[in-house]
Amino acid sequence: MDARTETDVAHVAAAIGDPSRAKVLLALAGGGALPASALAAEAGVSNSTVSGHLARLLDARLLTVELDGRHRYYRLATTDVARALEQLALIARPLPVRSLNADTRAKALLRARLCYDHLAGRLGVAVMSALQEREILAAERTGSGGGGPDAGAGGTAAGSPDVAYVLTAHGRQELAAFGVETDRLPRRRASVRYCVDWAEQRHHLAGALGAALTTRLFDLEWLRHGKYRRVVHLTDAGREGLATTFGVRGDQVE
Repeated sequence: MDARTETDVAHVAAAIGDPSRAKVLLALAGGGALPASALAAEAGVSNSTVSGHLARLLDARLLTVELDGRHRYYRLATTDVARALEQLALIARPLPVRSLNADTRAKALLRARLCYDHLAGRLGVAVMSALQEREILAAERTGSGGGGPDAGAGGTAAGSPDVAYVLTAHGRQELAAFGVETDRLPRRRASVRYCVDWAEQRHHLAGALGAALTTRLFDLEWLRHGKYRRVVHLTDAGREGLATTFGVRGDQVE
């Protein structure tokens, strides 16, 4: 095999593998940028210690840094990093819950959270399912047998035959009426992708469409950010709006 086709998986895995660095990455998995001091607090380490962790993550190309005057802000390098974290969570053991606060946070993450710039958790899976039921998205067999997030676990459940999702003509009209102009989605990334949700073991919508739909939900104030990083909450208006617009039932997301 040509050496140029090899990838240094071990280098990336070692960078992620430290518990403090994993906490830094997960703190950024909901999108946005944070300063080193906030990341130190998330990881439970000192500012001097977190600087070494950040240097390691930058070296592994998992983070990028932005300068704003004298301040430095860190964010995940690409959406693929967030997707990789989501996929690792599929095979990871649950962390022990040792406090009421940790239990509350864990339940909130399961209910609804951001996977970088798109919706995940029970709410994200329910929206994905509703988009298919309303024939906004259609599942097509790929026949690739390759598995994985792009061609992988078909239907809406992990481990099913391989599928890809496509936006239907009807779906374009429905989403335009909702305020999501699909012909204006950024061309630099795939429009329709999915992640296998680590908690639900089913698909939630990713890609440019997933990001645009999530942004629209925030614009309508159907979603709001929670007190914990990555956690989002469905508002009363959102609960009613999603039920009316897409047929998402309340019992699917509680």
